[in-house]
Amino acid sequence: MNTIITKDGTEIYFKDWGSGQPVVFSHGWPLSADAFEDQMFYLASRGYRCIAHDRRGHGRSGQTWNGNDLDTYADDLAELVTALDLKNAVHVGHSTGGGEVARYIGRHGTKRVSKAVLIGAIPPLMLKTEANPVGLPIEVFDGLRAGVAADRSAFWRDLSLPFYGYNRPGAKISEGVRESFWLQSMMAGFPASYFCIKAFSETDLTEDLKKFDVPTLVLHGDDDQIVPIVASALLSSKIIKNATLKVVKGAPHGMCTTHKDEVNEYLMGFLKA
Repeated sequence: MNTIITKDGTEIYFKDWGSGQPVVFSHGWPLSADAFEDQMFYLASRGYRCIAHDRRGHGRSGQTWNGNDLDTYADDLAELVTALDLKNAVHVGHSTGGGEVARYIGRHGTKRVSKAVLIGAIPPLMLKTEANPVGLPIEVFDGLRAGVAADRSAFWRDLSLPFYGYNRPGAKISEGVRESFWLQSMMAGFPASYFCIKAFSETDLTEDLKKFDVPTLVLHGDDDQIVPIVASALLSSKIIKNATLKVVKGAPHGMCTTHKDEVNEYLMGFLKA
């Protein structure tokens, strides 16, 4: 297995497919690098080096009690980039992974970054506050925590429905996709499953977005029930200098799977631009 050991002794697993310009993928909660396999296979088959790690606490990486916060996630990403000596990299982040990319740029700059892509991403802030009235109330995130604590396995099965828009009338449900979601989710340790909720909901990434100085694509589905577009992409695309916003009609949060062909075409077009 490809792994690195971070400065605090945590083992981070990663996939490294293909050769060419590096494209680095940061996955969402509570999944793993497997969530990006459709994009990785597509791009690696077309001359790119695709790298995706399992965030600490998730997938095949070490299940730490500490460090389930965006500062540590970003620093782990920086250690991976340094260990592999990646340069001119395109960073792609989905959901919490989009927050990881934003905090990585905020903390470590863009000297190794050529472009960034935020897909269904959490920035600038998911939580509703006086300064962020379009966010979701804390009760929503308390409900997620309660679900994780009560019966994680059942909770992941239920969460897969809105995640992929399978709860919409007439939706064509793939039980295989739901099973993959459940399997990836169950590989996340209890601490990451629980503590990451605070990380992705309460971390304000506004100042990080202001530090973006590379071409950035903000890609979001207008039927995202997990990270509503009004509190995320519509705001972050205005904060990031010269960002390009692309809204995918009818796409859910898990659009890298349900709308993989569209997502792949957007990525390829952006990489070549």
